[in-house]
Amino acid sequence: MSEPKARRWVGKYELGRMIAECSFGKVRSAVDTQTGDPVALMILHKDKVLKHKMAEQIKREISTMKLINHPNVVCLYEVLASKMKIYIVLEFISGGELFDRIKNDGRMKEEDARRYFQQLINAVDYCHSRGLYHRDLKPENLLLDVQENLKVSDFGLSALSRQVGGDGLHHTACGNPNYAAPEVLNDQGYDGAKADLWSCGVILFVLLAGYLPFEDSSLTTLYKKISSADFSCPPWLSSGAKNLIVRILDPNPMTRITIPEILEDVWFKKDYKPAVFEEKKEANLADVEAVFKDSEV
Repeated sequence: MSEPKARRWVGKYELGRMIAECSFGKVRSAVDTQTGDPVALMILHKDKVLKHKMAEQIKREISTMKLINHPNVVCLYEVLASKMKIYIVLEFISGGELFDRIKNDGRMKEEDARRYFQQLINAVDYCHSRGLYHRDLKPENLLLDVQENLKVSDFGLSALSRQVGGDGLHHTACGNPNYAAPEVLNDQGYDGAKADLWSCGVILFVLLAGYLPFEDSSLTTLYKKISSADFSCPPWLSSGAKNLIVRILDPNPMTRITIPEILEDVWFKKDYKPAVFEEKKEANLADVEAVFKDSEV
């Protein structure tokens, strides 16, 4: 008989299996032993976070995340720390990744793609209004809950992924350049809101087409295609969908469509339901303070 696995706890959370690895740590499933509710636990190495002098920015972004209570954004519950590690306790989303749908079933019907895109724009618009930019929107960050609603993960944690990679912004860009805006790849310094929107445009294209707008085995050629927005829409797209995609995938961030303009777009507005939620008036930030109080290493 094999030995039973040792049970491990972090505070009141009992750790389960590893569900993801990212550039800045691991994510494990866990159970809140007081309520029985499942959570996801992001585990970061303290020294990695702190040596990049990012503590203040990360503290600020995590504090903002705690104030967010939006149906299309993965919720951040609390932050814990041991001597070596930081633990970020997140809402557990059980429905898998949106893009597993594309892998398994192929492209989506226009009305299904539109519904997910509307939820994505709701999430991105809300976070931008709070000063949070994702900067790494890609398939792995788009999860589905049991009601088939989109949940965006890793909002506000972008500072971690960029810095802990150690090589600045290219870490994010090269992680999945197919979704990155031209100005991100060209390392020009960029507006996080405009760059996020480009990624949303690539995601919409994939939902409707079933494949990426920009692909090439050579990174140099891929970057050129993205920089000149060298793509064509498949023939089965409606003119409304094509028109919106072309306005989002504008390589010039100054003339690229904005979220307020998307919200007025005829194709986008069809059957649109704004997100319904209550604002959090305040959040207890004592845990965030405690984790970072010895952080200026």
